[in-house]
Amino acid sequence: MTDAQMIAACSIAGSDSGGGAGIQADLKTFTALGIWGLTVITAVTAQNTHEVRGTWMLPPEAVRAQVEAVADDFAVGAWKTGMLGNGPNTRAVAEALPDGAALVIDPVMISTSGHRLLAEDAVADLVELLIPRAEVVTPNLPEAEVLAGMRVATLDDMAEAGRRILDLGAGAVVVKGGHLAGGAAVDILVDRDGVMRLSGKRYPYSVHGSGCCFSAALTAHLARGMPARHAFAAAREFIDTAIREAAGGPGPVRIVNPGGTIFC
Repeated sequence: MTDAQMIAACSIAGSDSGGGAGIQADLKTFTALGIWGLTVITAVTAQNTHEVRGTWMLPPEAVRAQVEAVADDFAVGAWKTGMLGNGPNTRAVAEALPDGAALVIDPVMISTSGHRLLAEDAVADLVELLIPRAEVVTPNLPEAEVLAGMRVATLDDMAEAGRRILDLGAGAVVVKGGHLAGGAAVDILVDRDGVMRLSGKRYPYSVHGSGCCFSAALTAHLARGMPARHAFAAAREFIDTAIREAAGGPGPVRIVNPGGTIFC
């Protein structure tokens, strides 16, 4: 394969048997945005929109081999990490990623249903080995609290948490405000130029996979050469459609629908 044939992006994440998050959501997002999706599987999960019933980690040598195989044959425009699961796999990714890779980190720690997806002792590896290499980090509020070491309860808190995570070495941080109460859903980007806020409608239901979809859309736009702030705005517009036209329902939990309309 050559860069003249395709624009490619790679997701390093876990498999979601329900198809709504993880690798599956990332591939659907890449396809909807005209990007050739590549994958590195870190874990297999047995889950649906309600719960994670089991998680089986791949060995780090399998993760490392996947990264190397992809990097050896494809011109990867951007990479993203989702569920890394544990310290050995986090270190394997850090060791195998090509130097200078455009990297988005979605620091997946705990599922919506409360299942831990990143071992507590792996957080230090994420902070020390991967975040300093990231072009963008995209934590939700609970993840931002862990990475920034502070309580996040307001928009000002979100901006401060973003600045603290930026100080860990990332190029930019998008703190996602979906967990914050209020009439609008506000996401905040913090970079060396300051703070950028974007807001969208808050819908009266939860959407499984929205964080994965957003970070994958951001990755896709970076793969096309878009700067981080423009990629943030484009990804924010994309995820609003994917949430508005989420699949499933009626009920409290729906599934993110990258590209919209098809499965409504």
